[in-house]
Amino acid sequence: MSNRDASLFLILGIIGVDASTKEAALMYLDGRIVPALPVLNLTLGFNTGVSFGMFASDGTQGWLAIVLLTLAICFVVAWLWHKSQHLLERLGYASILGGALGNLVDRIPDGAVTDFIDLHAGGWHFPTFNLADVGITAGVMMLLCSSLFRINNHTVPASRD
Repeated sequence: MSNRDASLFLILGIIGVDASTKEAALMYLDGRIVPALPVLNLTLGFNTGVSFGMFASDGTQGWLAIVLLTLAICFVVAWLWHKSQHLLERLGYASILGGALGNLVDRIPDGAVTDFIDLHAGGWHFPTFNLADVGITAGVMMLLCSSLFRINNHTVPASRD
């Protein structure tokens, strides 16, 4: 299996697992908070904005702007994924693309993204999120690691001082 095939499988896997978990959350969490771990609850929420509810909007204009912006970002990330030569970088772009497309597919029917993961500690709650968001975050981390690996492996010419 080539690097491109593996990363394409990652994109499709993130979209599929994200859609499945969102459907399960819609079926089983309606109005309930389910403690899963001491720092993790499962609770249903809907995000009409972008990351962590920023720029939330109930109007059609806001929905359309977010959808068009997401599509534009997906095209850029897909192009970067296609051009990438390094495995970790390609997997990073694939993870971001899978997460962005997963949230886009969820947003199109009703203008909101389904969130259900609630991390908390000591009365503090992180904004509720979903597995597509985890994919995006993991992808960004992979890109950072890929960049750091290339910086560390790059030989710097000796100075002439």
